[in-house]
Amino acid sequence: MAKANGPKASPLIDMTPMVDLAFLLVTFFMLSANFRSDEPVQVDTPSSIADSEIPKNIVLITVDKDGRVYYGFTGGEEARKNLLIKMADKYKVKFNQKQLKEFSLMSSFGCSIQQLPQYLDLESEKRKELNGSIPMDSTNNQLKDWIYFGNIEGLASGKIKFEEAANRNPDTEMNEYKPKFILRVDRKALYIHAKNVIETFRDLDLNNLNFVTSLEAGS
Repeated sequence: MAKANGPKASPLIDMTPMVDLAFLLVTFFMLSANFRSDEPVQVDTPSSIADSEIPKNIVLITVDKDGRVYYGFTGGEEARKNLLIKMADKYKVKFNQKQLKEFSLMSSFGCSIQQLPQYLDLESEKRKELNGSIPMDSTNNQLKDWIYFGNIEGLASGKIKFEEAANRNPDTEMNEYKPKFILRVDRKALYIHAKNVIETFRDLDLNNLNFVTSLEAGS
């Protein structure tokens, strides 16, 4: 006797929970993420075959093709805020809470400490129109102070992060969390501009200076 073949129903998968989860994750990251401001200048660095990764806790000095100097510090929001407070105290410049917050989120900048309050009040695109530079001449070497206080705050924030990591992994090395000093120079910049920055580091007895280059294939 022949079997009766009934209609075959296609299996249905309810995707509603997965879609809901995806939207929840997107919403979470949108609300919790802190967006870093744009770089104030783009530089074309020389090439090399070195492939070392840039560490997270760094003091970054950038020199563009016209010799303008920019300063950046990635030690964390609280460390950057404390850095600005120390600089403001030395140079007797006042910053409000909004400006302190903005500085704590900023990647790098190029202007004097006296111009910085006005700089922080500008929108990101307007900042790029300013052709400023960190002063670093013999009578007003503000770059030296930024590097000095950045090192202090980098060591402090690095110590906290090291202790947190060491609690999870006793083999963690403290050296990984110390601030690193990096110089990024446009390939078209005059050597004298890079030399002046290097001399500033030497005056502070900070000789572990690294250079950023673009990666090229080795032979």
